[in-house]
Amino acid sequence: MNRMQELVDLLNKYNYEYYTLDAPSISDAEYDRLMQELIVLEKKYPDKVLQNSPTQKIGGQIISEFDKVVHNVGMFSLGNVFNEEEILDFDKKIKKIIHNVEYVAELKIDGMGVSLEYKNGILFQASTRGDGTVGEDITHNVKTIKSIPLKLNENVDIVVRGEIYMSKKSFEELNSLRKESGQSLFQNPRNAAAGSVRQLDSSITASRKLDAFLYHYPLTPFKTHYESLEYMKKLGFKVNPNIRLCKNIYEVIDYINKWTELRNTLPYEIDGVVIKVNDVTKYDEIGYTAKVPKWATAYKFPAQLVLTKLKDIIFTVGRTGMITPNAVLEPVKIMGSTVSRATLHNEDYVLNKDIKIGDYVYIKKAGDVIPEVVSVELNRRKDVKDFVMIHKCPICGEYLTKPDGFVDSYCLNEECPARNIEKLIHFVSRDAMNIEGLGERIIEDFYNYGFIKDFSDIYNLKNKKEELIELEGFGNKSVNNILENIENSKNNSMERLLFALGINGIGAKKAKLISKQFSNIEDLSKAQFDELNDIKDIGPILSKSIVEYFRNEDNLNELQKLKDAGVNFSYIGKKIEMDEEYAGKKFVITGSFDFVSRKEIKEFIENKGGYTSESVSKKTNVVIVGKDPGKKYEDAVNLNIPIWNEEVLKSKLGIM
Repeated sequence: MNRMQELVDLLNKYNYEYYTLDAPSISDAEYDRLMQELIVLEKKYPDKVLQNSPTQKIGGQIISEFDKVVHNVGMFSLGNVFNEEEILDFDKKIKKIIHNVEYVAELKIDGMGVSLEYKNGILFQASTRGDGTVGEDITHNVKTIKSIPLKLNENVDIVVRGEIYMSKKSFEELNSLRKESGQSLFQNPRNAAAGSVRQLDSSITASRKLDAFLYHYPLTPFKTHYESLEYMKKLGFKVNPNIRLCKNIYEVIDYINKWTELRNTLPYEIDGVVIKVNDVTKYDEIGYTAKVPKWATAYKFPAQLVLTKLKDIIFTVGRTGMITPNAVLEPVKIMGSTVSRATLHNEDYVLNKDIKIGDYVYIKKAGDVIPEVVSVELNRRKDVKDFVMIHKCPICGEYLTKPDGFVDSYCLNEECPARNIEKLIHFVSRDAMNIEGLGERIIEDFYNYGFIKDFSDIYNLKNKKEELIELEGFGNKSVNNILENIENSKNNSMERLLFALGINGIGAKKAKLISKQFSNIEDLSKAQFDELNDIKDIGPILSKSIVEYFRNEDNLNELQKLKDAGVNFSYIGKKIEMDEEYAGKKFVITGSFDFVSRKEIKEFIENKGGYTSESVSKKTNVVIVGKDPGKKYEDAVNLNIPIWNEEVLKSKLGIM
């Protein structure tokens, strides 16, 4: 019907003016009248309801669970910088690749990341970040957020990324209502936003008054990030108005100083400033680490210091047996969350800071995440008790060891329950086997109940389903979800399992490097010290650690149990095919390429046993040169290093 189309177009226009431009052109009463007219027409002609009707934002859809979504383009997290020196260092690294660099500075919204996919201009799917590769489908909830358009101003296929957040005002109103109804309060707007988005009933999400800023167009055809943002605004997305194009890093620092002072005047929470290289065409050349892009970073605001009383000091045991003293505090609110524990790191830290039980201490969140005690307020010291380091494990009672040159004490008892619990927590964690539903508390409970003692016991929980359902706080649905996630984790690639095993020195990045070399756990278990030590970035300490792990009969028995349970031991990806032309050789890539990305060139080299570097030196074996190569090409010529031009590279890649 023409009138329905007319009303939808008008109301979407007014929504855009109100929620995105913050410049309404009609009164609330007039808007309500038009909305009511549309609702009446849609009830009368339900088969004529348009996909982009604003009534779809009212909510009411209820789902039974969140479906998984595989991101076509990974959702990266960002590295952090915390002071001017680190900001300048970031700039220095960028300038090794781009001489005249521009930056875009953006406020870092304290919310929940979201990916939006549109097909022919219509919102098709919205998903969470998840682990960066796989997220969850939250389309039914995102449709209720009024600043996110259901239909764009152009009929395009596009994926954009942004942040869903809750304003300070909406947060206060929500907690006020929860307090009146006797419900628990949300700690901060970020948690409230995340909790609101993860509702099965979209009408609950709709009632929470969420908002969103969009800030990234991952497959942009534009040459600069700033152009991408302008285009996103043109399409109808809400882009933060405080974004600034900076000609150099000093303009970025000015921007940071300004918003450090003004952050509390904003109607929403920010926890820093994001700094991005403006030239998108240089992103591949600047590169990526295993987890973060090198062309962007996040400056985190200085941690807030809060004073509270230290009531006691207790000790915890990590998965490696490391003993950590922890402060038990009078509960205090810091950066939106209530803190009652904080780390004291180690014995030397406590003694050097002269921290005593009963002191009033200043605490902060290290990196805005982990609370730590910073200093003592000596003017308020009275009736205090000296700190005394323990000599026995607080859990198993074994005498502690402090190796020469170490600041930490360790419990070396392999059977210590605390160590075993921490190992299990690490095994199921996101970067390891990524088993959702098995959080720290549940792992600890299952351990104490005797359901799991070893990694392989996790895969036998399906045999204890009826017992698990009987536990307080569990039911058939929650147990089924946990068991399904456990079953799915069997299909993980080798590098996740290798990291999960907790072999000393093997982090997520090293696990992937080793997995590419050996392809499966069985081959790795037979590797000799020299064979491992010859691999770049492994070294003698890690090589010794790996060999010793696979010589241990208990470890081998546990691995056999995991294999019997159906856990995948193989690397799912391209195995390194050692080629003498590449093996152990250093390659430098410079310039741009129309027929292949720098990332693909790097993967090709690594899969042949070579490695890449950002700088040319006498140890460089080959420099690969594309268009506009710059100084690296000149360095290669001066040092008489072999050069591969585009034609040579094509032949190596098998591209005709």
